[in-house]
Amino acid sequence: MASRLQLQSLLEALFEEGEEAHVYFQPPSNITMQYPCIIYRRDNSFTEFAGNTKYLHTKRYQVSVIDRNPDTELPDKVEELPLCSFDRYFPAENLNHYVFTLFF
Repeated sequence: MASRLQLQSLLEALFEEGEEAHVYFQPPSNITMQYPCIIYRRDNSFTEFAGNTKYLHTKRYQVSVIDRNPDTELPDKVEELPLCSFDRYFPAENLNHYVFTLFF
């Protein structure tokens, strides 16, 4: 099973070379975030059973890309990840928010 730290590294790798990667896991409210950024949090999990035994278990994360640039390519890179789907978009406080569901 993949670890959360592996997911952290995967998300950091989506930033352009030379660009500082701002990836936050469940950031506290007192942190000053830098943009563009990716915020992710554990959301749920998916489990399949057969013969009274768990045979498949995958963690689900909510992944948000936040950027001032409405034409950023970062959401496209997140959406290309395996088992990732786009959920919604919304603007707030002059920032563009792209929200995804990711099983990892």
